[in-house]
Amino acid sequence: MGDLKQWSSCHYRRRDRYRRRHRRSGSKVERKIKNVKGKVMFSRFSTQASRRFVKPTIQQVRFASTKPAVAENTKQVAAVTAGIVGSTALAYMYVDNTVSANMADEGLHPPEHPWPHNGPLDTYDHASIRRGFQVYQEVCSACHSLDRIAWRNLIGVSHTEDEVKAMAEEHEYTDGPDDNGDMFERPGKPADYMPKPYANEEAARAGNAGALPPDLSLMTKARHGGADYVFALLTGYMDAPGGVEVREGLNYNPYFPGGAIAMARVLFDGLVEYEDGTPATTTQMAKDVSTFLNWAAEPEHDERKKMGMKATVMLTGLLALSLWLKRFKWAPIKSRKIVYK
Repeated sequence: MGDLKQWSSCHYRRRDRYRRRHRRSGSKVERKIKNVKGKVMFSRFSTQASRRFVKPTIQQVRFASTKPAVAENTKQVAAVTAGIVGSTALAYMYVDNTVSANMADEGLHPPEHPWPHNGPLDTYDHASIRRGFQVYQEVCSACHSLDRIAWRNLIGVSHTEDEVKAMAEEHEYTDGPDDNGDMFERPGKPADYMPKPYANEEAARAGNAGALPPDLSLMTKARHGGADYVFALLTGYMDAPGGVEVREGLNYNPYFPGGAIAMARVLFDGLVEYEDGTPATTTQMAKDVSTFLNWAAEPEHDERKKMGMKATVMLTGLLALSLWLKRFKWAPIKSRKIVYK
C-alpha cells in the first residue's frame, strides 16, 4: 500500500512538472509569435511612414530642376533686372556715340520707291538695266570707275554677245609683254573689265579739284538706302536754304552727308537718247542708272531668287513626304490594342 502511494505521488509530481514545462514552452511560443507580430506590424508602420516621408522628397528632387526659382525670389530678380536695364541706359546715354541723327552729319533719309526687283519673287527690269548702262557709259563713266564688272557680265543680261564684243573692241587695253618684252595695246575682249577713267588716284583727284570719285561697283551696297539713296542723290540737287553756307566748288544736296557734295548735277532732261525711244527725263535716267548700279552690286540677284524658289519647292515636297512617312510608321503603333490574358 505504501508503495502504491509513493508511485502515485511520483506520478502526480511528474505530471505537474510536465504541465508546467508545457505551459512555459507554450508561453515562450506565444511570446515569440507576439514578438514576430509586433515586429511585422512595426515594420509595416515604419515602411508606411518612410514611404510617406520619402515620396514628397522624391517628388521634390524629381521636380527640383524644372521648378522655376523666379517665383521664390521675385523681388530679387526684379531688382537685378532693373539694375541691368538702368546701367545699360546710362551707358548708352553717356558713352560717346558716333551715330548721329542730325541731317547735316548723316544726310536726309531717302524715300523708299517701289523698285520692280524688291519683291521676293521679282527680278530685275532688264530693259532698265540696258538703259542704265547707257547712262553710265555716256555720263557717269567720265569720272567714276566700275572695277568689278567685266564686259562679259553684260551678256544675257542687257546685251547680246555680239554687242558686247563690239563695245569692248572700242577700247584699247595694255597687254603683254610680247616676245621682245615690250607692252602693247590691243582691242578689248569680253573678258576685260570696264576701263578706268583715270590712271591712278592722284590723276582722279587732280581732275576733280581734290575730290576722289568713288568706284560704283558696290555703291548701292555701301550706302544706306541702296538704290533709293542713288536715286535721291541724283535728283536731290537744290539751292541751299537760308542760313546754310556752301563752300565754293561744292553743291548743296540734302541727301549727301554734310549737305555739300563736290559732284555737280549731271542729269538733265534729254541728256541721252535711248535706243528704245523711252523719254530721257531726269527721273527716268536716275531710275535706270540706279537699277543698273543695283545689278552691278548684286549680279546674282535673279539666280539667287530662282535657286531659293527651287529649294522651297523641294523642301516643301520633302516635308510632306516626311509627314506622310511618320504617320505611316506610327499609325499602327499608336492605334494598337494590347490585351493581357
